[in-house]
Amino acid sequence: MKTFLLTSCAVLAAAAAQAQTTPVKTKTKTETAAATVKTKTKAPASAPATPKPVPTPPSEKVEAKATALTANMRQALNLTPAQAEKVQQLNVTSVRNVETARLQYRTDLRKLNAIINDIGQSRLAGLKDVLTADQFARYQRKREEKMGIQNTPGNQGNPVPGLPGNGNE
Repeated sequence: MKTFLLTSCAVLAAAAAQAQTTPVKTKTKTETAAATVKTKTKAPASAPATPKPVPTPPSEKVEAKATALTANMRQALNLTPAQAEKVQQLNVTSVRNVETARLQYRTDLRKLNAIINDIGQSRLAGLKDVLTADQFARYQRKREEKMGIQNTPGNQGNPVPGLPGNGNE
């Protein structure tokens, strides 16, 4: 009986391997008097998978966020009209990309965080090209304050014993 089942599985597997369509695994159960036997067979796929369309965020939402960012930067950094226009374009592009990524990768947080980080780095590089050195330094200070980044190394408690710099060299 077992030989018959193994032979039939081998025949089905060979037939499925020779099929010209993409195989899809299906499981079937057959019951015998003594035991239940599970077999796996491959059946042709009905249609090839089509890529999902990339979702697009509402343009009103993107424009509103970008305009608010630009207005805040214009006030805080004393942007010229030419700078404000370039910053607006950067902000619209960045906000649109972030919102699209949020829609597309809402279930994959690691991928979403990596993409948002890349978008932020790209935006920083663009801002560095548009702003003066003084404006960019002020922007970085405000950004670090907002994000809670410490830019000066501080005393983080007691020094580790035996390492250089502890006064016991």
